[in-house]
Amino acid sequence: MKIGVISDTHGWLDPRVEKLFAGVEHILHAGDIGNPVIELELKFIAPATVVQGNVDVGLPFKLTETVMLAEKKFLVHHITNPWALSETLEPQIRQQKPDAVIFGHTHKPFAQMVDGVFFLNPGYAGKPKFGAERSVAILHLDGKEIQHEFIPL
Repeated sequence: MKIGVISDTHGWLDPRVEKLFAGVEHILHAGDIGNPVIELELKFIAPATVVQGNVDVGLPFKLTETVMLAEKKFLVHHITNPWALSETLEPQIRQQKPDAVIFGHTHKPFAQMVDGVFFLNPGYAGKPKFGAERSVAILHLDGKEIQHEFIPL
C-alpha cells in the first residue's frame, strides 16, 4: 500500500501533487491546510485524512486523527516534538500505541524512530517562498515495515 503524506499547504496545493500521489490509496495531511477546498482536491486523488494546524482555526478539522491503513495505526497531529511530547499528545500516543505519528509545522522533512514509534514530517508543501525547500512524502507499507521517501517539489 502507498500513502501520500503532505503538510503545510497554507491554502495552495501544488499542481504536481496530483501526479506525485498517483496510485496512492490514502492521503494524510498533517495540518496548516489553509483552505478546506484543498481537502476536496486531495480527495479527487484518494481518500484523505486531514487535521487542523495552527493556521486552521475555525476550519472543520480535528486536532488529532487516528487511522488504520494496511494494519498500521497512524496518528496525525500538526505540532509535534518527538523528543518532548505535549501533555495532551503523550497520553494519546501511550494509549493508542500508533505505529507512526505524522506531523508538520516545522516545514522540515523528518523521519525517525523515537521510543518505538516512527515519526514523520513530510516537510513544507505550500507556495514557494524565499528559496525554502518544499517536499511531500510517500509511505510504502509492505505488511511489517513502513518505508518512506521524500519527494522534492
